[in-house]
Amino acid sequence: MSTIEDVAKLAGLSRTTVSRVLNDHPYVSDEKKKLVQQAMKHLGYVPNSAARSLRNQKTGIIAVLIPKISTPFFSQLIERLEMAASVKNYQLIICQTQFSKHKERSYLDLLKTKQVDGVIMTSCENDWSVIDEHLNYGPIVLCNEILEDGNIPMIYMDQFCSGYEVAKHLLEQGHSRIAYCSNGSQSIGMKARKRGFEAALAEAGHPFDDEYYFQHLSSITDGKQVFQQIKGLTNPPTAIFTGGDSVAAGLISEAKKHGWNIPVDLAVVGFDNMEITELMDPMITTVIQPVEEMAQKAIEVICEKIHKKQYRSYERHEFSSKLAIRESTMIKPRLVATS
Repeated sequence: MSTIEDVAKLAGLSRTTVSRVLNDHPYVSDEKKKLVQQAMKHLGYVPNSAARSLRNQKTGIIAVLIPKISTPFFSQLIERLEMAASVKNYQLIICQTQFSKHKERSYLDLLKTKQVDGVIMTSCENDWSVIDEHLNYGPIVLCNEILEDGNIPMIYMDQFCSGYEVAKHLLEQGHSRIAYCSNGSQSIGMKARKRGFEAALAEAGHPFDDEYYFQHLSSITDGKQVFQQIKGLTNPPTAIFTGGDSVAAGLISEAKKHGWNIPVDLAVVGFDNMEITELMDPMITTVIQPVEEMAQKAIEVICEKIHKKQYRSYERHEFSSKLAIRESTMIKPRLVATS
């Protein structure tokens, strides 16, 4: 079995230089790194990652905290995070919090016990004071979430603008009775989305009617149920922002069973641009989140914090959404970029 001394001898370098390359030391030339990599490949040398981790106090692992693995958006986000992390030679462990403060704290404790090098949070249930104490042990980055008083990097989409653009589009189609659906989250991002939606209505002189506010919706079944509620209203809405593609799909399916024409009787907007949006008839107008860009930035930022050991840093990285306009709100599809 080859040793680090064998690699050094074949590469014509010192054992110290080879060790620096293996430990990703910043002050090693690309030429020397290439020589070491060629020697390792020729000898079939595999570094002892466990021993190296102990020396460096690094695990090569990042924990990603998500509320629900089954939600299509989070599945897509995990996939993009894993791809970006792999390029940086990091592995991910996925921790499902199910919106539980207790579970969230227990996963954050992985930093204290040195089981991970950093944590990416895609939702946040605990107060900043709880999160802040964990920064004594490693970096934390928020991706798809905002904390107003947080002193950490935050990567997120402009939710206010996404809500505003959806309402504006529906208003332009001649709708004034527009319903709004929420998954029940009280996060800052979700509140901003609703504020943007209401702002567009207010500008058009159509204040939001609480009768058209439906909460705790996230699945196809929820979409079917909300249609039944809409159908039972004396003065039902003519358009609805479902807040999720699964909800939109369920609603459209149920509406068609009852003879409703989409979008003539009810215009429907989803959120996240999942594959189901293009499989439905009619195809679903939806908000496209910049998942790949946010994932890339989250991995880039947390790797930088791990390397520099700078865990408290007020950073905001905001991305814009796009509204994919399809047949569920209008006959002629087109793609409109929002900024």
